[in-house]
Amino acid sequence: MAGAVIFDCDGVLVDSEPLAVIELVAMLDAIGAPVDATRIYDEFLGRSVQTIIDTVSRDHGIDIRPALPGYGDALARRFRAELRAVPGMAEVIGGIVGPRAVASSSAPERLALSLGLTGLAPLFGAHVYSAAQVTNGKPAPDLFLLAARGLGVPPGDCVVVEDSPAGILAAQAAGMRVIGFLGGSHAAPARLRDRLAELRPDALIEHARDLPNTLARLG
Repeated sequence: MAGAVIFDCDGVLVDSEPLAVIELVAMLDAIGAPVDATRIYDEFLGRSVQTIIDTVSRDHGIDIRPALPGYGDALARRFRAELRAVPGMAEVIGGIVGPRAVASSSAPERLALSLGLTGLAPLFGAHVYSAAQVTNGKPAPDLFLLAARGLGVPPGDCVVVEDSPAGILAAQAAGMRVIGFLGGSHAAPARLRDRLAELRPDALIEHARDLPNTLARLG
């Protein structure tokens, strides 16, 4: 078994990506910088909000930062009404022996809300890390290296569970093994199977129940 397992949050632990896309499309339309869902999945999946800020500024000449608090409030309302954990993930994580952490491009406040609403927060304790804590977000390795340091485990002894191309690249850059996860409801619209396979992760799995055997094989 791996020395430590590091999980992305959105699309791996919680089935949040379609909800976030709905609210992001609405916000961008409202400020006159329309970006459709397909492009969001292609370009923004797994990346920090700074990527969205920079892209919209470059393409539309609009600063989205004043609209972000409203987007955050709308997303929080939708999460409270609709957010669910990825099926089977809580049971699988509870059975993992050894250190584990969350390393997500989401802001700390969104992470706390997502993990709290779904009951997953106690499974990770203080080991929840956000891209807000590092200079460079995914696909740079900084966030995963921060998580490994926090857990006290060498990067080479860590396995990452990720659903985004940016996350796969970040884990590989950190010198970690990585499992591509296809169990979120956004996997089909985001074309994850083909996009992740192109990056040659150490494994691809479709369900949380596939994780224990995959970790044992990689360990």
